[in-house]
Amino acid sequence: MPRTLLERPDAVRALAGVFRRRGFEGSSLSVIQQEAGIGRGSLYHFFPDGKTDMARAVLDQVKDWFEDEVFAPLRSAADAAEAVSAMTKAVANYFISRENVCLFAAMTLGEEKATFAGEVKTYFADWVDALAALLQSGGLTPGDARENALDAVAVIQGGLILTRAYGNETTFLGVMERVEGRLLAQLS
Repeated sequence: MPRTLLERPDAVRALAGVFRRRGFEGSSLSVIQQEAGIGRGSLYHFFPDGKTDMARAVLDQVKDWFEDEVFAPLRSAADAAEAVSAMTKAVANYFISRENVCLFAAMTLGEEKATFAGEVKTYFADWVDALAALLQSGGLTPGDARENALDAVAVIQGGLILTRAYGNETTFLGVMERVEGRLLAQLS
């Protein structure tokens, strides 16, 4: 039975869970209604452009969280090593609490790839740029900072895939520890 939602952010949070479990293509309107517990009328009230509008709202929510909790702190950090440790902890906690799924990466898998290409590219570029700027402030050359940032984000994304394949969160925690260790070693 659909529940009553009072605010759009409640609907976005419920939709995020559906898209994490089912992906964009596997989330038909009937599946969304059933799993999110949101009636068709509420869905179209909050998201008049349909499922694509719903997915964009979810991606916006994820991007806002990362901007506030990861990207901005990386950009404004006074201590690069502390910021690396804070980033790896925040990212590990975020993904573990959200079924080890990166919704931005998931949006690159199916037919919706072109629909969300701009959002996906911006999200990953923002992360790499913020981390590279931090690493450069910690003493790395611009080229080394960028390569290390790109490698770190790539390893994190690969770690999410392996974690889901193995069905074991300790896999991701180990990946995050190694990412942190490698980045900290570069700053020494």
